[in-house]
Amino acid sequence: MTIRVAQIGTGNVGGHALTQLITDPRFELAGVWVSSEAKAGKDAAELVGLADATGVLTTNDLDEILAAKPDCAVYTAMADNRLPEALEDYRRILSAGVNVVGSGPVFLQYPWQVLPPELVDPIETATREGGSSLFVNGIDPGFANDLLPLALAGTCQSIEQVRCMEIINYDTYDSATVMFDVMGFGKALDDLPMLLQPGVLSLAWGSVVRQLAAGIGIELDEVNETYERVPAPDDFDIASGHIAKGTAAALRFEVRGIKNGEVAVVLEHVTRLRDDLCPEWPQPAQEGGSYRIEITGEPTYALDLCLSSPNGDHNHAGLVATAARIVNAIPDVVAAVPGIRTTLDLPLSTWKTAVR
Repeated sequence: MTIRVAQIGTGNVGGHALTQLITDPRFELAGVWVSSEAKAGKDAAELVGLADATGVLTTNDLDEILAAKPDCAVYTAMADNRLPEALEDYRRILSAGVNVVGSGPVFLQYPWQVLPPELVDPIETATREGGSSLFVNGIDPGFANDLLPLALAGTCQSIEQVRCMEIINYDTYDSATVMFDVMGFGKALDDLPMLLQPGVLSLAWGSVVRQLAAGIGIELDEVNETYERVPAPDDFDIASGHIAKGTAAALRFEVRGIKNGEVAVVLEHVTRLRDDLCPEWPQPAQEGGSYRIEITGEPTYALDLCLSSPNGDHNHAGLVATAARIVNAIPDVVAAVPGIRTTLDLPLSTWKTAVR
């Protein structure tokens, strides 16, 4: 039996999710919500460049989506700069009895001890009222720093530290909102963007650190953060816009979980806008970028994850992976016990229909 699924948001991640929902025989497309009037009223296939019409027209009215009574919704709408609205969307959808898989807000990956109760409680109440489940994941936060490190940890006799790293050139990532407003690239170094406001890094990626700690059986004493920004040596352009000389062009940060005074779990990002910036920082395992997992223990591991695609570069592949991770989880989320579900709760999601 196919699962009726609605798509919420059709941007960088949502477009790839929508493509899979249309072409994957496990799913029946029940509706598509879009953020703008310009996209409304179009056939879903038109938005993602597919030739065969679906008969499903897009809407910017969430009530129309809920009236279609889908079994599940894929939530990929922009959340970083509209957190209250995104959380209210989740509450409405879940309380209506619709399960949800999503790519953000990222702290919903594992919100306990990360979000204050006044933000978590309405979501958990909605899942109880609707008998629905929520799973937020992707690649980062997501399988690059939950599924893969936990799989490696399961083969260790002892562990001193787990470190998950994203080492990527973001020059082809086309989202001015994320690049400039959220991450602060192209801004003066004394202009703190949203991501670097005190506590925001620990809010955004604290879910990674807390879940890894729970997965290896430790309770952290605290989570802290640190970052470093480096200016552009000259003017240059990226997919999202212009980077002026002297403005932020590279960013390195860590979110660290502390146990007994020692750093036990680390989420680290090394982000450049040009390959030649900060050569002394960790380098990717392939041109453009990669993910790395380092476990210090018995045994010790270093695992490099390299993404590529016949249809684009490493950033394109990461967007597809983010979408596929949550779409492939839909059957397990629909079958799950109501509540906020995490990688620690769900079975391994695999592509079970066909090898294409």
